[in-house]
Amino acid sequence: MPTKDDAMQDLFHRDPANPILTAEDWPYRVNTVFNPGAAIHNAETVLLCRVEDPRGISHLTVARSPDGVHGWRVEAKPLIAEDPGDHTSMWGVEDCRVTWVEELERYVIAYTAYGPSGPCVALATTEDFESVEKLGAVMPPDDKDAALLPRRVNGEFILYHRPVSSRYGNRGNIWLSRSADLTHWSAPEPVMASREGPWWDAARIGLGPAPIETEHGWLAIYHGVKQMPAGPIYRAGLVLFDLDNPARVLRRSPAWVMGPATDYETRGDVPNVVFPTGMVHDPESDELKLYYGAGDSVVALATANLSELMEFLWQNS
Repeated sequence: MPTKDDAMQDLFHRDPANPILTAEDWPYRVNTVFNPGAAIHNAETVLLCRVEDPRGISHLTVARSPDGVHGWRVEAKPLIAEDPGDHTSMWGVEDCRVTWVEELERYVIAYTAYGPSGPCVALATTEDFESVEKLGAVMPPDDKDAALLPRRVNGEFILYHRPVSSRYGNRGNIWLSRSADLTHWSAPEPVMASREGPWWDAARIGLGPAPIETEHGWLAIYHGVKQMPAGPIYRAGLVLFDLDNPARVLRRSPAWVMGPATDYETRGDVPNVVFPTGMVHDPESDELKLYYGAGDSVVALATANLSELMEFLWQNS
């Protein structure tokens, strides 16, 4: 079983095929491809990738693979893109998280819409990643890093997100809101704060992929930022939320469990970035695939054993 000292190298294993998706894989001209949401649909892995075009504006495009590693088929046009007629998304859309909601028999896509007022959280639903139904902006600017739980808790949908304003202390912390219909949401409730001082997640934090339900709680991966003289460093940590009270943190890893180490993570449009946004779990093998943006330029994959993650978090937090 991994210990604190070897957690970073033993908990997550980078795939030898990394980076698994780059701008060269796209059927049209783009600058970078990164920060994908992930799902399993029709026995294929679907990634909804953030794609930055040569103007600097981002959209979301689907890529499909039979094994989640190789043989990617990239759609010729975006699934969700900028809307010049909508002030909340006229400057593009970014960094989605995807959740299968059994009750709705649909996937819910939580993404960042970007307009003159700043970034805000928007939602859309899809049955097949071929078309979407937009629910529109559900959180005002500035807000991002949203992820939806796969089922209601106490009769309400739960959305984690990161509002940043004077009202919420101007810090990049994780909050949640509740809704009965995915359209009208309650005021944000505090969940988890960035740590103070020299910690790896002191500058700001944000939730990564949608949490996975386990018998012990909702297991989630979050990103943390440390501001260094040469620029920020983005790393990933683990957190466990209470099943019945998702605003309650049961366990939180003191150290990061994955940070920039390879060339494709330490270099790029934004160097020193590991930014997890997609996660799928195979119950038969207990393998967890974590899809992340590396260097804000490419998509990479790391794998782990879900049971080992839970055991590590329980013993080392």
